[in-house]
Amino acid sequence: MSTTRLGGTGLEISNVVLGMMSYGDPTKGSHEWSVGIDEARPFVRRAFDAGITTFDTANVYSDGSSEEITGMLLRELGPREDVQVLTKVFNRMRPGRNGAGLSRVAIMHEIDASLTRLGTDYVDVYQIHRFDPNTPVEETMGALHDVVKSGKARYIGASSMWAWQFAEMQHTAELHGWTKFVSMQDQYNLLEREEEREMHPFCEHTGVGVIPWSPLARGKVTRPWDAQGSGSRADTDQFGKTLYRQDEDANRAIVGTVEQIATDRGVSMAQIALAWVAGKSAVSAPIVGATKEHHIDDAVAAASIDLTEDEVTRLESAYTPRVPSGF
Repeated sequence: MSTTRLGGTGLEISNVVLGMMSYGDPTKGSHEWSVGIDEARPFVRRAFDAGITTFDTANVYSDGSSEEITGMLLRELGPREDVQVLTKVFNRMRPGRNGAGLSRVAIMHEIDASLTRLGTDYVDVYQIHRFDPNTPVEETMGALHDVVKSGKARYIGASSMWAWQFAEMQHTAELHGWTKFVSMQDQYNLLEREEEREMHPFCEHTGVGVIPWSPLARGKVTRPWDAQGSGSRADTDQFGKTLYRQDEDANRAIVGTVEQIATDRGVSMAQIALAWVAGKSAVSAPIVGATKEHHIDDAVAAASIDLTEDEVTRLESAYTPRVPSGF
């Protein structure tokens, strides 16, 4: 697998990022469907052997145990500099005051806690998981700048929020000469394209790399529409149940087109859907999860698929405007 630069930076990442949310202690946090280290190990090794060197997690995933598993498994792969580690801060990690959010207190505490769980001295990209309306933007950006200057993070990134909020944070950093975000991790897939309106043009114009989460729409674009997902995650993923509920007729048509193109090409639906995301100029690399071997294989194969203009037009034609979701 080839590499790409994250936005306008010099940081090389793999063309696919492995999302580590699926790995953690299922008894901790709200991810009852997560799997432990022994089940996760072959997926991480398979991904690394295929050329995936970039791994994304968050402090809140399985109450910190995802970071612990990520750190342990990545140390088994080789030297720290051979991989790129991304994690996030925002959600509640401890009870009481300053146990969540993007205050200076929370950020300084949580970066140290994340590094301890990951077993590393630094992360390559430290991301804010959401926008914090209760903390002044100056406080958040100043704290993140100090995290970078302390050597605990090489870069900083952001995740789902309104484009105006992201622009405000970037402008604040620029005014003060502070570190700016280099990446935006947002929801982007064939069933949720609202980021094309403002966020992605802004990112492209300012050199910010986009690393979409849920590029396969929680699996909805990987199987025929009537073949609903089953299993522990489909049953217990409460956040996932809030997504892709708008305009079912349009979604059904989109998924049908994915199926048709996949059949014509003799590849999986996942490969077509991922190739569409990866082919967008704003996107640096999609983030994919893996709990089955073919998930890794599909992600790697998708990186080499070039969709024709006609195929792209067919995939996009049934989409309808909708209220942004996921943040």
